[in-house]
Amino acid sequence: MPGGVVIGLSRLNRVLDIDIPNRRVTVEPGVTNLEITRRVAPYGYYYAPDPSSQQVCSIGGNVAENSGGAHCLKYGFTTHHVLALDAVMPDGELVHLDSAIAGATGPDLVGLIVGSEGTLAVVTRAVVRILRRPESVRTLLAAFDSISGAGAAVSEVIAAGIIPAAVEMMDALAIKAAEAAVRPGFPAADAVLIVELDGPEPEVAELFPLAERICRRTGAASIEIAASDEQRARIWKGRKAAFAAMGHVSPNYYVQDGVVPRTKLPDVLARIRQLEARCGLRIANVFHAGDGNLHPLICYDEKVPGQADRAVEAAGEILSYCVEAGGSITGEHGVGMDKREFMPKMFTDDDLDMMERVRDAIDPRHLCNPGKVFPTPRLCGEVPGPYREHPTERAGLAERF
Repeated sequence: MPGGVVIGLSRLNRVLDIDIPNRRVTVEPGVTNLEITRRVAPYGYYYAPDPSSQQVCSIGGNVAENSGGAHCLKYGFTTHHVLALDAVMPDGELVHLDSAIAGATGPDLVGLIVGSEGTLAVVTRAVVRILRRPESVRTLLAAFDSISGAGAAVSEVIAAGIIPAAVEMMDALAIKAAEAAVRPGFPAADAVLIVELDGPEPEVAELFPLAERICRRTGAASIEIAASDEQRARIWKGRKAAFAAMGHVSPNYYVQDGVVPRTKLPDVLARIRQLEARCGLRIANVFHAGDGNLHPLICYDEKVPGQADRAVEAAGEILSYCVEAGGSITGEHGVGMDKREFMPKMFTDDDLDMMERVRDAIDPRHLCNPGKVFPTPRLCGEVPGPYREHPTERAGLAERF
């Protein structure tokens, strides 16, 4: 935003307190996600929300975006693990917000701040919940000849009453990129599915074979079961390296983030395949299949005139697929400026007005992260106007390509 001031919090990177008896850790916003787990691992604990970028992403950023990660299906997002926050409000007041006080009443102000994308306050400290390491963890890697088969396996595993710790999917292009980058030994397939169960040993011992049978019944061509922590780490290394690995198969790529109901995964993925053929750009799919959080990676070359624009347009069309399927325009990456014009696709004018009234009550001058989240006709105190169409809606990819 012109005239704005950037506040960098990366030097606020201390772990301030580790309270094992109460299962809480107090950190500054610049602490990385994985550092919390490293610090509490000797006590048999870990921090559950684990974005693929957990080695470098900060807790402050996780709070702003309500980040999830591979294990959010069973353990929830950042908002489920933040107990208290210290924050500087737009008027300069330093406040302490605590959702864990026994008998606390009133609105959940911690929950309001988490996921607000920095538009309400500047978080300077967070108290997060840590969990005991599960007694048993079992992981399998299933290779499928079709994405639809892998999608069907996800739906059937959940329908069987199994809540996996994680269910992740990668398509052929994502597999190729991961193999080029970190060589996890994934089989050549149209899609691979990583299914991980954790919990008490008797429970995992009973449910894991059922998940394996479902994968075989829905068309898995091969299944690898991790027999050691090292083998499990190798499988996860391939998945968590997928985003950065795209540089091995494309000079540039555009990351999208949308959500669809699990049962709609095959349909939406088929539409993305059709879009790929129409727009002439390769699209890799890497996503949290358990909760339908898609992360299509649209490959392009910025040196080729028009490809960057086509990538942006394709990303916008994918968001339309998500909304039409009953999903969301974001699962964990936020709205920011990139997706704000898509907000009316999900919310009515009354919905958006209510959101802005909440913001105005806290930050009437829109000092915090101005220009983000809300469609541009609503910015800077303007009277809400008609919805301004996104270029993808005006032109339509089918006509352009």
